[in-house]
Amino acid sequence: MSQPAPEQLHEEHLRSAHGAGGVVEYLLHRVKPHLPPWLVGAGTGLVSLPAHHYWADSAAATAGLTLASIALTGVTWWAGKPTSAQRRLHSAITVAAGTSWFTAAAIAGPAAGPLGGLYFMGAPAVALSWNIRQVLRRNPDATSASGDGGLLEKVGLAKTQITRSDVAPNKATFDLQLPRGELTTDDVTKAAPLLASALDVPKNAIRVTADPDSASRAQLTVVPLDLLKNTVPYPGPSHPGGSIAGPVAVGIYEDGTVAALYFPGDPATARNAMHLLIMGMTGSGKSEGGMTALAEVLSRRDVVVWASDPAKAEQTLGPLLPAIDWAALDIQSTKAMIEAIKAAIPARTAWLAKYGYKQWEPACAETQADGSPGMPYLLAWFEEAAKTIRETDEDVFTGIAQEARSAGISLVVSMQRASHTQVATDTRASLGSSWCYGVRNDRDAGFALDDEVLDAGAAPHLWKDKKPGYCYLVANGIPETFWPTPARSYLTPREHLDWVVLTFAETRAALDPVTAEAAARAAGRHFTQRTRYPLPGTTDAQPRETTVTDHNHDHEPYDQADEDDYADEYEQHAIGTAVHDEDDEDGRTDEADIDPERELPEATHVVQFAEPPQGRRRERISPARARQVMGEILDEFEAEGRTTVGPKDFMEHCDRHGRGRSWVSGQVADFILAGRLAETGEPGEYRIVREDEAA
Repeated sequence: MSQPAPEQLHEEHLRSAHGAGGVVEYLLHRVKPHLPPWLVGAGTGLVSLPAHHYWADSAAATAGLTLASIALTGVTWWAGKPTSAQRRLHSAITVAAGTSWFTAAAIAGPAAGPLGGLYFMGAPAVALSWNIRQVLRRNPDATSASGDGGLLEKVGLAKTQITRSDVAPNKATFDLQLPRGELTTDDVTKAAPLLASALDVPKNAIRVTADPDSASRAQLTVVPLDLLKNTVPYPGPSHPGGSIAGPVAVGIYEDGTVAALYFPGDPATARNAMHLLIMGMTGSGKSEGGMTALAEVLSRRDVVVWASDPAKAEQTLGPLLPAIDWAALDIQSTKAMIEAIKAAIPARTAWLAKYGYKQWEPACAETQADGSPGMPYLLAWFEEAAKTIRETDEDVFTGIAQEARSAGISLVVSMQRASHTQVATDTRASLGSSWCYGVRNDRDAGFALDDEVLDAGAAPHLWKDKKPGYCYLVANGIPETFWPTPARSYLTPREHLDWVVLTFAETRAALDPVTAEAAARAAGRHFTQRTRYPLPGTTDAQPRETTVTDHNHDHEPYDQADEDDYADEYEQHAIGTAVHDEDDEDGRTDEADIDPERELPEATHVVQFAEPPQGRRRERISPARARQVMGEILDEFEAEGRTTVGPKDFMEHCDRHGRGRSWVSGQVADFILAGRLAETGEPGEYRIVREDEAA
């Protein structure tokens, strides 16, 4: 066997030396934190030798050393007051023992009598006691299990351990393991106000979520700052032209997550279709949130909306009326709509069964294999439902709420207070989901939110009407961890609503023949002669009524040319009369009731609308040219040095081109979406953005 070269032997010796040095350095590094007590003990023994040499025969030194020993012990006890009782006592005993031995050794000598033995036994024992204390203080298990600095103990949750923490910029989440057999999640919920006080945050900034699998585990969420205090503008449709089966974005949660509703069910995730209760006191932002949700719905391709508001009529639903298939704005029409929905349920379920659908899904809205037209989802929205219930029956919605899901129908009931005196218990239980805004007190909150959600920290009664748009969503498809999480619904300007109505006019579905036929049988002329509202900007005329006789063709797309002809006809007939038949409370007469031999009744009201137009009628330009004119007018405003404009500024210029306020509002919304205009916070006023900045 060949011998290694001298150079190789030299390198191996170097590596060996380096390795040995590394071990020594490692040991020194590990031992270094534990050396101070040993060094102090050794130093005390060494210093006792010269002390005995100088002070052995000095009575003054004896007295001085004794007083110093007592003083040092007292100072140690006093200085240890802020620390734990164990550390204070340990420190005082160590100083008393060390100074007493040093005093005796300085006077009599370190080896006199038992002093030598006491030193060699006592000094190592005292040093080791401090080493042991140091090791226990660094217990990694204790550090990871609880890092609350005694906070949980202060609020009555002693022995509770924090098993996991997740800290975000404005949100901290802690998983708690409670001592089994001593505390439950109810104890954590009761301690939430004390935690809020200790952390100096609002009461509803602390939320507790129980673990459904264990009563000894809970999740604690702390949100110190209110990130929802500024209004959140509607960013536009989240799924333009998509299916109603997708999420309907209505706002954001406090951590920036999008808050969404899910109307149809989803068998893949075992999610049922949703019936929704919307509740909130006057001024809480309930209606604005509802209009945002409807605007989202009306941008989808496979849903039809029936809406009722017998209390405020067009005040709330007004901007969206042209996109709503049936709007019931009085109590008689609302009653008819309810009967129509009841009749549509068995008709729609029979259709679904015929084509093999267990529940509604997006494929239902497509043309079927035999060429039959599809069936879009139906959303029945009842604003100010308290009036409907009050003038009909408290159980008026119960049957619909219990049966409509299987027919591809979602029921939405919106009211200020869903109390036991206004809504039947069965109805409220069947609605299932709730969207709760600010309410007057905690009792009202209980009408919309479950006890578990309120116990977890939801407190809409703290907002009342002082924080419009703040809300809780407890609904199908939303994870339970978000149920007690505050959200804020989007604020949607009128211009955005007009834009949605106009932009998605060709995208929206028409009512299917099956539902139309059932509604016509149940509601009669309230359905067949329901008012159809013109699209924004197509005409300034009053809404017309469409008589439906053929249910297969009564919902053809809106024809712009027809509206232009109607507008021309309206302008030519400047003087008109309105005749009211007292036998028909809606001012209309069914064809079946017409007697051709009967004399016409005398007119009871004569209304003169305007003087006949003089001279040449105003020119009505094409939509493309009108949009170009709007852009030119905006450029003129910018050239004049204006910084803010509104729809009213455009109206005086656009009126001469035959365009009305609704159309102008839609164009303003386009400018906002394109970045040419920005909101200022003032209603109807927008800041002009230069084209280079908008790009």
